[in-house]
Amino acid sequence: MAHAQKLEIFRGALKFKSNKDKIWGVLILLSVITAIEVILGIYKPEILMGYIAGMKVLNWIFIILTVVKAYYITWDFMHMRDEKAGLRRAIIWTAVFLICYLTFILLTEGGYIENVYSNGYITHDF
Repeated sequence: MAHAQKLEIFRGALKFKSNKDKIWGVLILLSVITAIEVILGIYKPEILMGYIAGMKVLNWIFIILTVVKAYYITWDFMHMRDEKAGLRRAIIWTAVFLICYLTFILLTEGGYIENVYSNGYITHDF
């Protein structure tokens, strides 16, 4: 026998009457997050150009919003909310860790390569 799908998001804060309404709600949520990313990318507010942990605050915001979208897509569209807690943690937290780790590697190495090109010399032979 099939499960009844949960017609709510934000841990029950928003409840929908049908699957169609829920799909529209999820579309609007993901569109709002994407619109925030696009607006920040276009205007690049000066206040967000400071550095935290060697990276601009704006870049941290992009990374966090992207991880939030990926988490929510996995949680809702892959029906992770209906699985047992152990399986949810194994899939979701592994993916979040790998995304954060790969982002760190990309930004660290990208910063090194940018320094090599901007300074015009190679500090390490790679």
